Amino acid sequence: MEKDCLKKVESYDKTGFNYTMSLINGKYKLTVLYAVYRHKIIRFNELQRYLNVISHKTLSNTLKELEKDNLITRKEHSQIPPKVEYSLSEKGKSFIPILYLMCEWGEKYIN
Repeated sequence: MEKDCLKKVESYDKTGFNYTMSLINGKYKLTVLYAVYRHKIIRFNELQRYLNVISHKTLSNTLKELEKDNLITRKEHSQIPPKVEYSLSEKGKSFIPILYLMCEWGEKYIN
């Protein structure tokens, strides 16, 4: 039996579907999430070089949003020059199988 993820239109904002979409809604969120996953621990400049198409400001905002939603963790090291590392939180790690399913679905229907 299928679950009705959207339920009634009146309660749309209280569904698991809407919550999930609010976490991943954004042009680069899934890409950044996947890149952090692939590198396990990564610094900002490494991430920006890896992604190559995202501006400094956009990447910074995306990382802040993912951190606010507890999908990634930000660790500051008190040293000079400052060192900041990003990694997936447990919540972020739990999303990776869903990300792979999305990739598989896209590969199946890309043509």
